[in-house]
Amino acid sequence: MEPSSRSLPDNAYRKLEPGESYTPIVPAGEKVLEWTGRSVTLGLVMAVVFSAAAAFLGFKVGQVFEAAIPIAILAVGLGVTFRRRSTILENVIVQSIGAASGLIVAGSIFTLPGLFILGLPVDLFKLFLVALFGGILGVLFLIPLRRYFVKDMHGELPFPEATATTEILVAGESGGKQAKVLAVAAGVGGLFDFLTIHFGAFAEVFTTHSIPGLSALATKAKLVFRLDVLSSILGLGFIIGLRYSFIICCGSFLSWFVLVPLISFFGPQLPGLTLPAGATFDGMPAEAIFRSYVRLVGIGGIACAGMIGIIRSWRIIVSAFGLGFRELTGKRVVAAADTVRTDRDLPMKTVLGGILALIVALYLFFVLGVLNGQSNVLLQSLVALVVVIVISFLFTTVAAQATATVGTNPVSGMTLMTLILASLLLVSLGLTGPSGMLAALLIGGVVCTALSTVGGFVTDLKIGYWIGATPAVQQRSKLLGTLVASLTVGSVILLLNQVYGFVQTPEHPTPLPAPQANAMAAVIQTLMSDAPVPWVLYASGAALILVLALVFKVPALAFALGMYIPLELNTPLLVGGLIAHAVARSARGDTKLAQARTNRGTLIASGFIAGGAVMGVIAALLKWVAQGFVLPGLGWPVKVDLGVNLFGNAEGNGAELLAVGLYLALCAYMFWDARRARVEDQS
Repeated sequence: MEPSSRSLPDNAYRKLEPGESYTPIVPAGEKVLEWTGRSVTLGLVMAVVFSAAAAFLGFKVGQVFEAAIPIAILAVGLGVTFRRRSTILENVIVQSIGAASGLIVAGSIFTLPGLFILGLPVDLFKLFLVALFGGILGVLFLIPLRRYFVKDMHGELPFPEATATTEILVAGESGGKQAKVLAVAAGVGGLFDFLTIHFGAFAEVFTTHSIPGLSALATKAKLVFRLDVLSSILGLGFIIGLRYSFIICCGSFLSWFVLVPLISFFGPQLPGLTLPAGATFDGMPAEAIFRSYVRLVGIGGIACAGMIGIIRSWRIIVSAFGLGFRELTGKRVVAAADTVRTDRDLPMKTVLGGILALIVALYLFFVLGVLNGQSNVLLQSLVALVVVIVISFLFTTVAAQATATVGTNPVSGMTLMTLILASLLLVSLGLTGPSGMLAALLIGGVVCTALSTVGGFVTDLKIGYWIGATPAVQQRSKLLGTLVASLTVGSVILLLNQVYGFVQTPEHPTPLPAPQANAMAAVIQTLMSDAPVPWVLYASGAALILVLALVFKVPALAFALGMYIPLELNTPLLVGGLIAHAVARSARGDTKLAQARTNRGTLIASGFIAGGAVMGVIAALLKWVAQGFVLPGLGWPVKVDLGVNLFGNAEGNGAELLAVGLYLALCAYMFWDARRARVEDQS
């Protein structure tokens, strides 16, 4: 079967004019196969495979790769091999089910390995329930807010990950020039990223340490500029655009060029700042000051920005959940949108009933499976339940908006706040030691998984909105994918602990790093020992964001994310945003030509993201193989030379200067190729 001529409408990414409406690729009145045996089966297979792969590679290399893009590529590729070519809506469902893998894994590996690190009791059922409860909670909390984020905010938020995935699905459906542009860009971006992350052809991060005149400034004054040269992040910046990328970088510049030097010079005089024994602020590099202190200011900023967003959107939240409560009591309100396929959610009665059932199940889980045997088990379990529900509910909007704005979900920061709050409350109730640490870690696990799921699910729903999927079918798909991914990730965590371990022992001399879980475990141990909490840093970030948002009308969450996310990941967003601005301006007032060039640039950026994501997975897998793996009877470890760090040029001043030179060439290619668009290409 030949590819169809479907393509995104020209108002897919921009704000709608008064009276204008958006019509998706598959209109509401068109009947196209969506939830089929093929789409469900392929999605479940993807969920199992990518859950195992993401969990393993996440523990090994410290990062969870974004599964949505590789799964979308596989769905398109496999769809053309069947006698009946898969429809674009079937591919959306495959992606929606399968992408649950990365979301559940991200929530689980940040927290659950802490059980092994702290020597706490672990079993498969407990791991499964924590992941499952968190995933379902995230899905159910977001459903009432879908219309606000996905439909009402059309054109307001860039949705970079959703844009890239949608472009892949549409290009695979339509073929022709779009598919070619996307494929070439994916090849260029994938090769560029693979050369650095696997072969070590040049440095991944350029810093001013490599420039003689600026090196002393970075060392003495703690003023250092950092830029990650990966093509995938450059692509994100192009899609995000100049406005948001500039705001994000302003937050990052404040952290790195003001707060880091400030703490370096005045740290001993600032209240609430403590140093490890024998260390000095002057002797700490800028990167260490950011990780240990300034990032905590960013966490306080994110928490404040989240509360501001909740207050501003409280009418929408109350209205959405109010509809569900009216349905739950039998007072169903029939809206015109209920009859439109592309705007039909699962019944609010079902959603709220599911939330209530989950609340009961969580309470029983804490009473019978976590705090059983404690003298004050009912009250302690109630507090644990309230922390999970309240924080998950409040930060749902934060996770959704952060993902929609920059494609990054600050789950680790929000989970850290959850662990601190939960630990302090449990200690006040007399729950300390192993039981207290177990309860706090499992609370954090549920919340972390819920917020991770929210971030990915809002991306899925936006993809479906652009293409024309049925939201209720997507929601059912995500719940199914969550179930399978939760069972898979628990099994993989137990298996990896048996084979590699998370703690160094004679049986496991080189355990898996699991950096996030180690950090969370350290926080819990500190709090359970009554160590001081850096409230001054959290409060400083909150106060700063409050002033910027209320007095200067700065978008709070985007600025706070910039303060929290490392500088090297923010600066390329600004570079991509500047290229997008330059591409649009190059048309010199010709609106149609500017739109054509921007659309081609978006395809190129999506290709960079797709190529970088796929090659990142492959590089991580090859790196693991090269480091060594276990084969029965052959000892530990078996090593294979796969050309890792083949060029040996990943570090040093020369490697960084080479990286920035090649990066400028990549930027020039992106600008040049985007300007090759013609108006007739859009028809």
